[in-house]
Amino acid sequence: MKFLSNLFKKKIGSVEDILSHPDGKRYYRDAHLIRKNMIDEDAVKIIHRLNKFGFKAYIVGGGVRDLLLGRKPKDFDVVTNATPNQIKKIFNNCRIIGRRFKIVHILFRGKVIEVSTFRSLPDYRLGKAVEDQDYLIKRDNKFGTPQEDAARRDFTINSLYYDVRNDSIIDYVGGFEDIQNKVLRVIGDPDISFREDPVRMLRAVKFAEILGLTIEKATAKAIRKHKVELEKASSSRMLEEYNKIFRTWKTSLIFQGMAEHGLLEVLFKEAFDKERKKNSNFGDKFLETNIGKRLAIADKLLTEREEMTPHIFYSLIFSDLASDALTKENMHLVPAIKTSLDPIFNRLETPKKDKDRLIKIFASQQRFLSTEDEKSSQNNFFRMKDYFYDAFMVFKIGAIAENDEQSIQSAFFWEISVRKRPIPVKKFNEGRGGGGGNQSQGGPDRPGPRPNKNRNKNFRNKNRGEDGGQRGERGNRKEEASNGESGNSKSESDDSRGNNSANYPGEES
Repeated sequence: MKFLSNLFKKKIGSVEDILSHPDGKRYYRDAHLIRKNMIDEDAVKIIHRLNKFGFKAYIVGGGVRDLLLGRKPKDFDVVTNATPNQIKKIFNNCRIIGRRFKIVHILFRGKVIEVSTFRSLPDYRLGKAVEDQDYLIKRDNKFGTPQEDAARRDFTINSLYYDVRNDSIIDYVGGFEDIQNKVLRVIGDPDISFREDPVRMLRAVKFAEILGLTIEKATAKAIRKHKVELEKASSSRMLEEYNKIFRTWKTSLIFQGMAEHGLLEVLFKEAFDKERKKNSNFGDKFLETNIGKRLAIADKLLTEREEMTPHIFYSLIFSDLASDALTKENMHLVPAIKTSLDPIFNRLETPKKDKDRLIKIFASQQRFLSTEDEKSSQNNFFRMKDYFYDAFMVFKIGAIAENDEQSIQSAFFWEISVRKRPIPVKKFNEGRGGGGGNQSQGGPDRPGPRPNKNRNKNFRNKNRGEDGGQRGERGNRKEEASNGESGNSKSESDDSRGNNSANYPGEES
């Protein structure tokens, strides 16, 4: 059967065989709603300047995709036939970055526009996948044509070019139709594509959940077939991708998709091993597992404007491992946690500072059950620890997920009762407050300087109506509701640029 399928499989002999529209199908204004005034004006200026010097230049990838899906892009990337050195001669405000594939960052006040050169297609893309061949991209500094560049990208939806001169979209790979049909499809042979850059498998699942797309059958089959290839991806690249997922407000749904496609059996196998053994339908019922419940609560808190750091999400994933470690006899608290988590830390190549912080978070969980008012000085000292907020959020989320009334009450104590209530400003001004200046500022006993003073307010205000009503949202969070992504995320135009995260410009989370 396998022989017959290979026999009748379309043979690829040139770039044109990969492309759905080898000459580039143009969609003009009557076929879509994208207009030049929707594009970042500095990106438009770059394109016009490149055109002035005789070069082709287009908006590419995630920016085009998001506009077609009715979403607001966070940034816009430019692609051109000018080489990095030629671009540098045209723009003074730029720098060339990247080792594996050089690109140009053109600097403007408060932002960076990324400009890349059309890339060529590797020779092995024109043949059949060979089982034992290593396709992992390690170096990619060859420039090519627009057709090669389109064929070289990851998914069809990320391979559309927008021409600002006439508001037209150029489609070589059928991405326009796939966006209309809400389908996520790999360009070319998925067996080669996922071995070329394994992180694409993770990104495929992420895109499907965030954008509401259905993963095409051949693409889904290849994900399951090559999931072990993810172990070859660089740790820095994977950690960066995880952190992007944590900012989507849909971490629980993305992890459910990862479970359904078997990716969690590779990525966090230690954390999910017990769940998989306990439940044969682990993927379908992921949100009913302990980890699924915790991640869903974290997503909900994000929508309520709470702050969730990556350390909190990692702790929610590893909580069961840490809890099991504490049941071991004849071991002290910290050594037991460290012994339990070291294997997964070593496999993921977790940075030492992050390992230390996670261990502190787990080691302090029992501390939150101590709520004696007479120990206020000790409590206040505990609250000044730099890991306190992360540890508290992990404790609170765990209490809610387990529906543990005692722990929920303890969380309420740590959130509210150790703070003295502020004296109303009117009474203080009239001299009837009798308190000190600290109280007039909103209550003493706050911990030392924190990056975000407002991050605990939502939970506090929600549970204390007499304390002054709703307070303003934290000012240092960027608006993320439009597309469920962090304001710092890049538009994910293409993930096929290697394993070093510094060499992956134009990605979107």
